[in-house]
Amino acid sequence: MNFDLTEEQELVRRTVRDFAEQKVAPVAEELDREHRFPYELLAELAGLGLMGMTIPEEYGGGGSDTVSYAIAIEELTRIDSSVAITVAAHTSLGTMPIFLFGNEEQKRQWLPDLASGKKLAAFGLTEPGAGSDASASRTRAELRDGEWVVNGSKIFITNAGTDISACVTITALTGENEISNLIVPNGTPGYEISAPMEKLGWRASDTRELSFKDARVPDGNLLGERGQGFRQFLEILDGGRISVAAMGVGLAQGAYDLAFRYAQEREQFGKPIASFQAIQFQLADMAVEIEAGRNLVYKAAWLKDEGRAFAKEAAMAKLYTGELSHRVVNQALQIHGGYGYMDESAISRLYRDQKILEIGEGTNEVQRMVIARHLGL
Repeated sequence: MNFDLTEEQELVRRTVRDFAEQKVAPVAEELDREHRFPYELLAELAGLGLMGMTIPEEYGGGGSDTVSYAIAIEELTRIDSSVAITVAAHTSLGTMPIFLFGNEEQKRQWLPDLASGKKLAAFGLTEPGAGSDASASRTRAELRDGEWVVNGSKIFITNAGTDISACVTITALTGENEISNLIVPNGTPGYEISAPMEKLGWRASDTRELSFKDARVPDGNLLGERGQGFRQFLEILDGGRISVAAMGVGLAQGAYDLAFRYAQEREQFGKPIASFQAIQFQLADMAVEIEAGRNLVYKAAWLKDEGRAFAKEAAMAKLYTGELSHRVVNQALQIHGGYGYMDESAISRLYRDQKILEIGEGTNEVQRMVIARHLGL
């Protein structure tokens, strides 16, 4: 067994870490406070080739492996979750359905702009009455005169309403007990996007509610085979869990870094609090959990790169890193004491950003259901 990263993977880590520390860190608090979408940072990330890392070069992407992509998301989240989820949702959820299930015409139409980062894509699955039970979708699409007429709504959708959003891929009922996927371009008449939703965390990311009122899209916007939408989005979620799991590791590492540094600087009873065994043991426990979580994430990503089954491992990684990030950020804020509770403290932002990692891309309970099924239960 070889746990060493390749030279290319090490280069990805160094490149993204330098960018996150030099470009993202100085503005992260301001973006969060102002709920401002990071257009400038995304343009620079696009320039580095990070907005379509896993898309083949022939479609304008970077052709990178999944491990490299997980590393990039981890390093971005270590500094700021809003930037990281914007990249992750665009890549894993928005762009990947078109790459995996689109025909050649659809790929040529959409992927170059998406993979290059000129445009963003969104993924419309969750509805007001269909969250964990995604099969309970009520959005409908009826084929009339060569067009799909869409009616329904989606909620908590990332990247749908920015100035550079190009499209959303949605699940819709196209017949009795039949779910299909459709590409709906931004600007389609009848497709309305709400104002940005106010959130506890991820405040600089774009989250919207979408509504479809007789929105018409061409028959050619059907993504993959009719009736295969349920299978398709389950496959998309399997891959997406790797990136959210990487976010869990990255956020935990960022919280640990802040706590470690603060414990060495903060003095009580005449010496740094890092000299107290109680603090040392907390930091040691954090380091152990982060290492365990990172190995789960990298294994799931490696299995995917090897073309092997990875759904169970992705669910395990997502579940474990979501919960470990909760434990780590809570301990890290405790080490900061009262200063950690203040808004100007970076750890308070990480604390708010963490909770969604136990909800998005399938709740902890859903992950346990997925794992149990893979165990044969």
